[in-house]
Amino acid sequence: MSLADTPAPPTAEPAVLRYAAFTRDPAGGNPAGVVLEAAGLDEATMLAVAARLGYSETAFLTPPPAGGEAPEGVRAYRARYFSPQAEVPFCGHATVATAVALGERHGTGAYLFHTQAGPVPVTVDERDGVLRATLTGVPPHTEEYAEADLAEALAALGWDRADLDPALAPRVAYAGARHLVLAAATRERLARLDYDFERLRTLMLRTDLTTVQLVWRDTTDPLVFHVRDPFPVGGV
Repeated sequence: MSLADTPAPPTAEPAVLRYAAFTRDPAGGNPAGVVLEAAGLDEATMLAVAARLGYSETAFLTPPPAGGEAPEGVRAYRARYFSPQAEVPFCGHATVATAVALGERHGTGAYLFHTQAGPVPVTVDERDGVLRATLTGVPPHTEEYAEADLAEALAALGWDRADLDPALAPRVAYAGARHLVLAAATRERLARLDYDFERLRTLMLRTDLTTVQLVWRDTTDPLVFHVRDPFPVGGV
């Protein structure tokens, strides 16, 4: 996890941190914005901060909601996540980034994030001098995607049915947010990503999708997947 503080802008905005999750290299990983003290910010301000940063998500922490106090020894917060154009119910890498930021300031141990998707426990520990965060997400599930909506998704992507891997049926996956998962039959199909941004965005808003996860299962290892993640509803 790498950190670089962003100089405070000449406004009433709070201090904004820039973190890269899943890496020790600031140039790698999955970047996220973190605002540790967002009490008093309205949604419009949070959205403006997220838009200015331009990351897929920025996390904002406020005191826990009424009745959301944690057991003794657990620090509790309310966490909200904003993309440049919309709020999303949950974001894993921004949760990891935020937990490490808290760990740097308050120490290792147990934290609890109250999110729109539900309570998410997070543990921060130190290994080899590096802070690491481990979260326990809300219960996941999968469901089928309506045939007509699938046809529209493929049309927006410019894919044919033959471009899909017949061994991995299309599904909507949920682990805090809904994502349509489509498996490409070839790596070349995954690489040629040139889709109709607005058409896909309209479909995703109508069917309550946060992203479309396009995956290709590596032929050398069935447990390795290459993934691309269109996110037009967030402006990414």
